[in-house]
Amino acid sequence: MLGFLDPLRTITSDNAVWVALLRLSVAAFCGGCVGLERGKKRRPAGFRTHMLVCLAAALAMIISQYLTMMVTEYWDALVEVQGGGNKYTDVSRFGAQVINGIGFLGAGTVIVTGRQQVKGLTTAAGLWASACMGLAIGAGFVEGAFVGCVLIIATITIFNHLERRILTRARNINLYIEFAHVDDVGAVISAIKAQEIRIFDVEIHKNKEAGGNQSAVFSIRLPKRMSHATAMSVVAGVENVRAIEEL
Repeated sequence: MLGFLDPLRTITSDNAVWVALLRLSVAAFCGGCVGLERGKKRRPAGFRTHMLVCLAAALAMIISQYLTMMVTEYWDALVEVQGGGNKYTDVSRFGAQVINGIGFLGAGTVIVTGRQQVKGLTTAAGLWASACMGLAIGAGFVEGAFVGCVLIIATITIFNHLERRILTRARNINLYIEFAHVDDVGAVISAIKAQEIRIFDVEIHKNKEAGGNQSAVFSIRLPKRMSHATAMSVVAGVENVRAIEEL
C-alpha cells in the first residue's frame, strides 16, 4: 500500500475536508473513466451517469466513516460527561433507508421513448447524489457535502460538453431510420455494408397503420475516418428512406 496516503485513509476532525476532496475526486475520475467507455459504445448509462453514481456512493461511504468518528470522538465523551447511559452506535440505519427509498423517485424519471432511447438516467443519478448530499449535511459533515456539491454540478454542466465532443467522434452509433416498407430494410443493410460499416444489431418496429412508415434502429460501427454525417448521408440516399436520425 502507498504509505504517503495513510493520513487520508482515516477521517479525523483535522483532515475531514482533505479526505473528502481527495476521495470524491478519485471517485469522479474513476466513475467517469468507466462511463466514458460505455458512452463510446452508445450505452444508455454513459459518462456523467457513471460519474454521478460513483461520486455519490463514495460520499455515502464517507458519511458512514464520519459518523463513526463522531461517535468515538464526541458522542461517547458527551455520554460519559452526562453520567453514562445507553449509547447507540448504529448511526447509519436511517441513512440507509433514505438511499434505498430514493430509488423509487429515480425509477420514475427513467423512460424509454418510442425510438428505444433511454432518457432520464442522469437525472436519476443526480437525485441519488442529492440524497447523499442531504445525508452528509444532516450528519453535520458540511465540508464533504460542499465538495460533493461542487463536483456533482461540474459533472452535470462542464462534463456535459466534454461528453458531447467525445460522442461526436465515437465510431459506434445508433441510427433511427424510417422507410416506406419493411422490405426496404434489405436495401438499407446493403448500402451500409457497401461502405464497410459493421452492423451489430437491427431492431425493426412495424407500424400496423395503413400507409404509415416503418422504422428500425441500427447499431453500427463506422470505419476509421468516416464521420457520422457521411454515414447518415449514405443511408439517406437509399430509395424509400423517409427519415433518419442519430440516437
